[in-house]
Amino acid sequence: MKPYREDNEVIIESLKGLKLPERIRIFDTTLRDGEQTPGVSLTPEEKVEIAVNLNNLGVDVIEAGFPISSRGEKEAIKRITSLNMDAEICALARTVKKDIDVAIDCDVDTIHTFIATSPLHRKYKLKMNKDEILRKAVEAVEYIKDHGITVEFSAEDATRTEISYLIEVYKVVEEAGADRINVPDTVGVMIPKAMEYLIRRIKEEVSLPISVHCHNDFGLAVANSLGAVEGGAQQVHCTVNGIGERAGNAALEEVVLSLKMIYGIETGIKTEKLTEVSQLISKLTGIKLQVNKAIVGENAFAHESGIHAHGVLTHALTYEPIPPEIVGQRRKIILGKHTGSHAIECKLRELGFKVGENITEEQFKEVIRRIKDIGDKGKRITDDDVMAIVEDITKRTVKEERIVNLEQIAVMTGNKVIPTASVILTIDGEKYITSEVGVGPVDAAIKAIQSIIGEKIKLKEYHINAITGGTDALAEVTIKLEGYGKEVTVKAANEDIVRASVEAVIEGINRIMVK
Repeated sequence: MKPYREDNEVIIESLKGLKLPERIRIFDTTLRDGEQTPGVSLTPEEKVEIAVNLNNLGVDVIEAGFPISSRGEKEAIKRITSLNMDAEICALARTVKKDIDVAIDCDVDTIHTFIATSPLHRKYKLKMNKDEILRKAVEAVEYIKDHGITVEFSAEDATRTEISYLIEVYKVVEEAGADRINVPDTVGVMIPKAMEYLIRRIKEEVSLPISVHCHNDFGLAVANSLGAVEGGAQQVHCTVNGIGERAGNAALEEVVLSLKMIYGIETGIKTEKLTEVSQLISKLTGIKLQVNKAIVGENAFAHESGIHAHGVLTHALTYEPIPPEIVGQRRKIILGKHTGSHAIECKLRELGFKVGENITEEQFKEVIRRIKDIGDKGKRITDDDVMAIVEDITKRTVKEERIVNLEQIAVMTGNKVIPTASVILTIDGEKYITSEVGVGPVDAAIKAIQSIIGEKIKLKEYHINAITGGTDALAEVTIKLEGYGKEVTVKAANEDIVRASVEAVIEGINRIMVK
């Protein structure tokens, strides 16, 4: 798909005169700066899993961690380097010999070494003068190069450093043999115009490739990264989902899509994998993604407003800047109080009803009214709700062909007993029996069903509410399943939480598998 700047006069005019590169390198620091997110701690196994997925995504550099920080960190980095991935594997090190030695021992391709340069850091953190910092920087770069390893040098807090001194630092590390320099906006205080200016100034004096590392304290990390590219930066530091210290880093998915679709600059990223990798990072770090997160959020391609839904159904680009499939997403039409008739008619067709055939115009108007009434009460509208409304209005029971049926379920749990579930399913009349363990009886039961059905249908969400009081409360389970290009949301209620969960999952599977 061609970049939007080709059809946007304002963008074309604003970028006139800029010598934009054909390609920008993506330096992913999810495993280093991303893991510094407060409350996040990844095991070596999790770090390896993420690294493999980042490599498959197509990042140029994986900053695998800060090996001096712990034994587990060093172990994870060594395991990652042993995999001989296509991506360049990098480790972080202060301009301290012991840091560098540990990084060298990890057999990494690159060492990212840093020392702070701003007046604040010189006075209060390092308690060093300018000359001492220059000496430390040069010694570190020369020591790394003596071991035949690529060096990326960062002047920490570069954007609050005097420009003349910052350029001096970069010039001496260039002379010492550094391969790349990095300009960190350590506390996210820049604006795009200032970032562009700073990179231009550095580029006039230093011939090394320039990298940029932006933090999101004012919500400008992505914008500042793009400003740096306009100024001549050739590499951008990012994290998946924008995780990182404090307010986080520049979000990889936002940087990549902005470069590709607005600037027309390639990155080598396989964009169709972005949502999958985003969800993996969210799961392993425990940081839930905001629903309105750009590019990979649940609502990034969801439409409820009648005007928007109608526009998208008529021509997707009216209210979507890119096709959702480009980033591994899918379009969602959400029913609610803002939904218009076109979106509701589309949902009815999806459920097997056609206005004018098996539902009249008058009945259709009543369906719309009831859906909006439910929305006004602040309730979530599922496919089950729509089916129930239609059945009530038309006085006709809708019997879908059931492909999967639960024949039997048995759950065992208790003190010192690993929760285990055994299920018997029939699929198109053929019987399947299996058992699985889980962290609890519900988890075990769902895993047992999943092991029979396979990975093509995935559980995306699971919610439970008690809708009556007491120890025998009626539990309402709402689940969202995705598979075969479809997504369904189903409810089930039962005094037995396990039973309610299983019934919801089986019903959802049938909804997806029905032709």
